[in-house]
Amino acid sequence: MTRVAAVAAALTLTLTACTGGDDGGGEAGTGALADRLATAQETLDAAETIDLTLATKELPSGVTGLLSAKGQGNHTPAFQGTVTVVTGGASLDADVVATGGSVWAKTGFSPAFLAIDPATLKAPDPASLFAAGKGVSGLLTATEDLEDGGEKRDGQDVLRTITGTLEGGDVQALIPSADVDGEFDVEWRLDDDDALRDATVKGPFYDDSDVTYTLTVSTSDEPVEITKP
Repeated sequence: MTRVAAVAAALTLTLTACTGGDDGGGEAGTGALADRLATAQETLDAAETIDLTLATKELPSGVTGLLSAKGQGNHTPAFQGTVTVVTGGASLDADVVATGGSVWAKTGFSPAFLAIDPATLKAPDPASLFAAGKGVSGLLTATEDLEDGGEKRDGQDVLRTITGTLEGGDVQALIPSADVDGEFDVEWRLDDDDALRDATVKGPFYDDSDVTYTLTVSTSDEPVEITKP
C-alpha cells in the first residue's frame, strides 16, 4: 500500500506540474508576443530611414480617401514619395513632401509643389506615420488580444505572424477617418530578428465600410534628408 500511495503521489505531483506549466506557458506566450512587438517597435524607432508602403486594393464606392502612399521617411518626422487618393470617383496621383507639420503635393496638373491639407482628402499627414513611438511604431505596442499565428514562408524567408486587435482611436494614426469606436483586426509579420516586415489592418476606415490596408516596411542605417520643396 505504501508503494501504491507513493506512485499515486508522484503522479499527482506530475499532473499538477504539467497543468501549472500549461497555464503559465499561455501567459508567457502572450508576454513573449508582446515582447516581440516591442522589439519591432524599438528597431523601427532606431532606424535612420524607413521605406514604407501603405495601400489598399480599392475603396468603397463614393468614398474619398487614401488608396496608396509609398516613399521614404525619417523620425523628424518627414516623408517624401508618391501618394494616390480617390476623390469624386477618380484617383489622383501626386508627388508629396511632408515635414515640419506641413504637406506639399505636385500633381500632373501643377508644375510646382502646392501646400495642401490632407485631412480634406481623409488622408494622414504622411510624415506622422514615421514619428517614433507613434504612427506605425505606436500601433505595434497598442495591439491587444495577441495570438501567435505561427510561421509563414515568404519566398526564402520564414516570418512569424502575430495577430490581434487595435482600437479605432489608435488606427486613426494611419487613416484619420477610421471609426474611433471601431475595432480593427491586425496581422503583423516579423523576421527572425523581430523586425517588422509587413502588416494588414482591416476594419471600418470609412463610415461603416470595412477596408483592408497592407503595410510594408524596410529600414536603413543610411540617413535621408527631407526638406521643404
